[in-house]
Amino acid sequence: MADLIRTEFEVLDERFRPVNGDEWVERLHTGCRWVEGPTYFPAGRYLIFSDIPNDRVLRWDETTGAVGVFRAPAGYANGHTRDGQGRLVSCEHGNRRVTRTEHDGSVTVLADRYQGKRFNSPNDVVVHPDGSVWFTDPDYGISSDYEGNRADSEIGACHVYRLDPDGTVRVVADDFHRPNGLAFDADWTSLYIVDTPRKHIRRFDVTDEVLGGGMLGGGEVFADCDAGSFDGIRFDDAGRLWAAAHDGVHCFAADGDLIGKLRLPEIVSNLTFGGPKRNHLFVTASTSVYSLRLTINGLR
Repeated sequence: MADLIRTEFEVLDERFRPVNGDEWVERLHTGCRWVEGPTYFPAGRYLIFSDIPNDRVLRWDETTGAVGVFRAPAGYANGHTRDGQGRLVSCEHGNRRVTRTEHDGSVTVLADRYQGKRFNSPNDVVVHPDGSVWFTDPDYGISSDYEGNRADSEIGACHVYRLDPDGTVRVVADDFHRPNGLAFDADWTSLYIVDTPRKHIRRFDVTDEVLGGGMLGGGEVFADCDAGSFDGIRFDDAGRLWAAAHDGVHCFAADGDLIGKLRLPEIVSNLTFGGPKRNHLFVTASTSVYSLRLTINGLR
C-alpha cells in the first residue's frame, strides 16, 4: 500500500480556492536517487519516470500499483513526453540525444547534434501539434558523472532547440544560463521556459515566423521562485501554470502572480497531469513519486 502524507495546500490568493483534492497525498514509490520526467500514458494507464543517477526508467502501473523497470540502462534519461501518436519521446543525458520509442519497443534517434556538434545533455521536451520537438539542452549531464558522463561542451552554450519533422535542428533561444522545464500554453502561441540558475520562468511568443524558422520572440520574465529554483512546469486547463520548486509545487495565475502551493517533504523536480480525466497530479521529488487526485484538470 502506498504511503500517505497529509495534503497541505497553501492558499496565497483567492484565485487558488478552486484547487482542492484528496485529503492525503500518496507516495507511490521511493528509494530512488533523483527522479524526473513523469509522463502518463492513458492507453496503458501507466506512468513512466526516470531515476537518473541509477540510469534507469521506471514504470508505475495504475491498475495494480506495481513499479518495475521499464528500461535499464537508459542513457541517463531525464525528461520525457508523448508525441501525437502516443509514442515516448525522451531526453538522454548520457547519450546526449533525443530519442523516440516506437510502438514495437525499438528506439529511434531523433537528434544528437547541432551543426555537427554533440548536444550537452538534453533535459526536457515537448511536442508541438505540427510534429516538431522542442527541447532544452543544459549541461547537467556533462558537468559530472552523477547524471551522465563528464565531458566538455562541444557547443559551448546551453540553448533551446526545435527539431523539425524533416530532421532539421535549429536554435530558438540562445540567451539562457541553463534552460530546463518548458510548456506550451493552451493555444500553442506561448512557450514558457525555466532558467533554473536564474530562478525564473520566461514567456516567449510562438508566431508563424517562429514556426517557419525564426527565433522565439518576447522572453520576458513571467515568474520568480521564492523557494530554491524552478524545474519542470505544466499547465492546467484553466490557464494556471504549475511549477516544481524546492518546497513543493507552485501554482501561478495567468498574470504571473503566485496564488498557491502544494507543500511536499522533498525537493520537487517535475510534474504531470494524468488519469482518464487528467485530474490526477503526479509529482517527482528527490527520491520519490507522489500523486494526488484534484478537483481541477490538467491541460494535456
